[in-house]
Amino acid sequence: MSLPPFGFVCVHERPLADGIACEADWMAQAAHGERAVAHLWQGTPGWVVPRRTTMLPAWAEVQACHGAALQVRRSGGGLVPQGPGIWNLSLAWPAGNATPADMHAIYAALCDALAAAFTRLGVTATPAAVHGSFCDGRWNLAVNGRKLVGTAQAWRRFAACQVVMAHALVIVGADPAALTESANALEAELGQGRPYRADALTSLAREAPGLPDLEARTLELLAEQFARVVPRNIHKENDDGPARICDGPERPG
Repeated sequence: MSLPPFGFVCVHERPLADGIACEADWMAQAAHGERAVAHLWQGTPGWVVPRRTTMLPAWAEVQACHGAALQVRRSGGGLVPQGPGIWNLSLAWPAGNATPADMHAIYAALCDALAAAFTRLGVTATPAAVHGSFCDGRWNLAVNGRKLVGTAQAWRRFAACQVVMAHALVIVGADPAALTESANALEAELGQGRPYRADALTSLAREAPGLPDLEARTLELLAEQFARVVPRNIHKENDDGPARICDGPERPG
């Protein structure tokens, strides 16, 4: 199974305060518009946690302490960071006759496309589980045994239309050691006692040192990889091209 064609990739200039709610809106948009949508976005500093975290005895106290910095998603997995130096790619499309049995093929297609974009930065990434990384899974993208990208999927039905959301979290310029320290601190607050290893994580900045304008170049390559037409410059709004700058949480109609 291949990913559908995306007319353009919407690149959000400002961090989204509630990316989880936005992803739900994008899935609804894909269903109602009967078309595939793609978004590149950053979250405000904090963490996204699975729903089961809210069942922990310490959850109420931890939530009161961190407030909006903690967002809860419906899916499983583990906690994942948000903030500067971390970018999210969210792809949503009507799935037709696809079933959750196709999820591994979707993961494989997503990882192949991401890896192709990173190759143009001189970074070779392959799907692999990485023991000791946060939210570990079979469909991470890893470089030399260190996690660079985490992926996830969500399936939801809107009336007669089934929609798939394929998500990737890319560590671009964030410091792996700082992310790991923060993750371990939050796990300790939650009473999980689950230590992560800093050497289980990497970033594009670490794997492609010295590249000028790495973040902008990464966004450009991702937009080129997933959009139908190669953009000339993703920093210029172009309604007919594959990349569009979105101001804040607004979504294209």
